[in-house]
Amino acid sequence: MAKKMLFMVLLSHIILCFSVVSSLNLNASLVDDKGIPRFIYVCDPERFNILGLDMAQFAYCDKSLPYNVRAKDLVDRLTLVEKAQQMTDNSSVDIPRIGLPHYKWWSEALHGVAETGDGTHFDSLVPSATVFPNVILTTASFNKTLWKTIGQAVSTEARAMHNLGRAGLTFWSPTINVVRDPRWGRTLETPGEDPYVVGVYAVNYVRGLQDIEGQENTSDPNSRPLKVSACCKHFAAYDLEEFQGVRRLEFDAKVVTEQDMVETFNRPFEMCVKDGDVSSVMCSFNRVNGIPTCADAYLLKKLVREDWNLHGYVVADCDSINEIVKNHKWLNDTVEEASAQVLKAGMDLDCGKSYLKLVDAVKQGLVKEADMDKSLNYLYVVLMRLGWFDGIPSLASLGKKDMCTEENVELAAEAAREGIVLLQNDNETLPLDPAKFKSFALIGPHANATDVMKGNYAGFPCKFITPVEGFSAFGQVTYELGCLDAKCPNDTTIQSAVDIAKNADATFLFVGLSTAIEAEWRDRKDLLLPANQTLLVNKAAEASKGPVILVIMAATGIDISFAKTNPKIKSILWVGYPGEQGGRAIAEVVFGMHNPGGRLPITWYENNYVDKLPMTSMALRPVGDYPGRTYKFFNGSTVYPFGYGLSYTSFKYEYNSADMSLDIKLNRLQHCQGLPYNDTNYKQNCSSVSIDDLTCNDEITFEITVQNVGSRDGSDAVLVYSVPPEGIVGTPFKQVVGFERVYLQANESVNVKFVLNVCQSLNIVDVSGYRLLPSGLHKIVVGDNAISIPVKISYSR
Repeated sequence: MAKKMLFMVLLSHIILCFSVVSSLNLNASLVDDKGIPRFIYVCDPERFNILGLDMAQFAYCDKSLPYNVRAKDLVDRLTLVEKAQQMTDNSSVDIPRIGLPHYKWWSEALHGVAETGDGTHFDSLVPSATVFPNVILTTASFNKTLWKTIGQAVSTEARAMHNLGRAGLTFWSPTINVVRDPRWGRTLETPGEDPYVVGVYAVNYVRGLQDIEGQENTSDPNSRPLKVSACCKHFAAYDLEEFQGVRRLEFDAKVVTEQDMVETFNRPFEMCVKDGDVSSVMCSFNRVNGIPTCADAYLLKKLVREDWNLHGYVVADCDSINEIVKNHKWLNDTVEEASAQVLKAGMDLDCGKSYLKLVDAVKQGLVKEADMDKSLNYLYVVLMRLGWFDGIPSLASLGKKDMCTEENVELAAEAAREGIVLLQNDNETLPLDPAKFKSFALIGPHANATDVMKGNYAGFPCKFITPVEGFSAFGQVTYELGCLDAKCPNDTTIQSAVDIAKNADATFLFVGLSTAIEAEWRDRKDLLLPANQTLLVNKAAEASKGPVILVIMAATGIDISFAKTNPKIKSILWVGYPGEQGGRAIAEVVFGMHNPGGRLPITWYENNYVDKLPMTSMALRPVGDYPGRTYKFFNGSTVYPFGYGLSYTSFKYEYNSADMSLDIKLNRLQHCQGLPYNDTNYKQNCSSVSIDDLTCNDEITFEITVQNVGSRDGSDAVLVYSVPPEGIVGTPFKQVVGFERVYLQANESVNVKFVLNVCQSLNIVDVSGYRLLPSGLHKIVVGDNAISIPVKISYSR
């Protein structure tokens, strides 16, 4: 018996080795000498001929059949071991006997095709891709069209790279977690602190990545073709890297109220799935109220799959299953048990190797093989929609010529220009006139930045334009670091920087942070400029002959109160991480070729904020001595508020229509819900009704006249907020419900129309997580209280 078993083991190894060698030889014949695939889709008859197979025998290649039928045929041909391999990103293998090549799922496209991920690589054939500004800066433009256009440009380059064999088709982007705490290191990846703005960004960027023109909607969304597949991540309540020894890998986000989940943490994901029709959602490392998100059937199956109707797959953040076992020690599960748990909870794909243990989990009766089949069907239907099996003729010609085009590079510059926020401009110091200012001192660790401008999750840029290069187009530039890097650990190079400020017509101080300070795995400990940067700013400003302009390159807010009150510092710009064209964009703003119109997508708090509450506190509303979070609930003083931003011109808003009111007739099946009030004087006869019980067809329509009353052309981001009726306990001060960016020439005016759904724009979320439409006097506020429009809601029978 022992000899027989040994023989069988040896035989299986021989067969495996023969299969691997055969696969390598076959693969070698399927690519040219540059590594470019000879066939860019699986079900090519000539490809099957090379493999020695009759494609007609494989129903999964029959284009006349629905995708789900074809996917089932493919899955039914796999062995249990092969199924487990195809459900792990980095263990997928070729299966020559059925003509199936391996597929690498992990590629990234946060703000351009990134080098991160097993599915993407750059080489001499494809050395670069356009690096757009990091998301936080692009969001500051409040320009939905821009967000979608960037997505379209990125997906074109991504598809071109795929055709050249350098990228996959599934890109695990964008990051759409709400910025709850100003210390969070991944703020640069996100669209900021407002869940509605984050959701609108997600919808537009995902549509830009995924949609093929003319095929944006189909009767069957599961058959809708995709340009590339996007992934909204990280679900849910994830926004901590490391705080006082607590790491994201074992962090239990608790207590997260159902109110905060519905109102803030879940909302962008709901919008991404429902309105963006995203084809993937990634579950996060952390637990929420004790349960790992990747093992939470309520989050993945009930919400994402059923309630929001995901047309795609759910993927783990990389090695999440291993972290459930190793760090969370959840239920003391083994890897087999944890793999079974997350599969049954609705996680379809493992970025890791733990799902290989599903073979043992099935044999132990922990999970059914049919559960694996269901997930594999989701995965293969997405690949079919992407044309991985059949190709998409309209995208087949994309290639090297579509990488780093002039249009894409210009779009990167425009995104940076539109996002830059003018925070201060005493005596209209900016824009500078190049005819009057001819020599410039550029000082600071970011004055000649290259890689810092990329931020994280980036590729290799087409061409950097540094600040030194950008400013050199307008005059003579003298450059000194002042600090060796953003951490600025000592003051040894400050004096040389101070010296050049003494003779320049204008001094520019490029300071801020970097991914060595804020990034994945790196949360900030305070909100100040690092180490000796403040000393550099003060000394250089004091010594300067001409006006001093402070340029802040960072994602999270910085307490620069000292600079705001320094009379030598005339102007302050926030430029985020502006991408490969950042130096050019900053210079064009400074010298008036572009009028800044960006608005802050996050609150800039004073540094003492970090002493008031730990990052591990998940509450958004004030609790005890803890202040609230984000502009919606924080009632303390700030350095700069959410939505803040200046311009070189001035805008005036006008509204001439009458106040609005809406009396909603309730039937016997529609019931009033009580609300807690601070003062019984505010209490209504029918306090509220659940929006699930209302038809929600009512709309508020109004027009705002925006006039450029200054002497320069410029753009304005018109932000619209709703304010709930007074007296209700726990409601936000206000919340964004709409926005539009408009461009106006000097003295020009334009009417901007807003159409708001009453239920979606005026609802509040109660402590139980119900969305309610309160009765009483609501307000629609435009801008910084420039216009306030009363909207009265009442109920009657």
